[in-house]
Amino acid sequence: MRRQMASKSNPRQPAIRNLKRLHAAEKGCTRCPLYKNATQVVSGEGSARARLMLVGEQPGDKEDLAGKPFVGPAGRILDRALADAGVGRGDAFVTNAVKHFKYEMRGKRRLHKRPNAYEIERCRWWIDYERAIVKPAVIVAMGATAARSLFGRAVTIKKMRGRERKLPDGQSAFVTVHPSLLLRIPDAADKEREYRDFVADLRRAKKSI
Repeated sequence: MRRQMASKSNPRQPAIRNLKRLHAAEKGCTRCPLYKNATQVVSGEGSARARLMLVGEQPGDKEDLAGKPFVGPAGRILDRALADAGVGRGDAFVTNAVKHFKYEMRGKRRLHKRPNAYEIERCRWWIDYERAIVKPAVIVAMGATAARSLFGRAVTIKKMRGRERKLPDGQSAFVTVHPSLLLRIPDAADKEREYRDFVADLRRAKKSI
């Protein structure tokens, strides 16, 4: 796996074989400049034996302050969708492609700013460790940033969505939208339709485990 390749390229990198050590290492991450303005790193959360791994984009404002993934509005949508798909949040490992909150100030508000290709690539180091430790049967990439991190290239959600895909190393994966998309849909009927499609994607992933 890519994690092993990364370790060989940096022999001083200590062996990380469990989530506790991984989280400790992530706290000291300076692999890209995002750590400078974020409150803290937001590590993945869930069972080290989870069969399903969910990868989002990056922490939002609420997650940055809490130090936990998907605890804000998008997280509430994800929790509801997982329940409707028959998946317990505690049965999945939930993480992000980028571990620090990237934002721009708008008055006193911190507004989300999408990670760029360099930041995504630099953070793949931690995703690779998570995959190596958890060894999920299936990974769900939620949104374009997560898909780019996992597939190693830019992908179109619409084209990739709907069936099982294989990552470059053979890992089974599904691609779907990020739950925050639903927050931005103004029409109630469109929002409900997109939510049903999101739940259907999670059900497909569950069935493939």
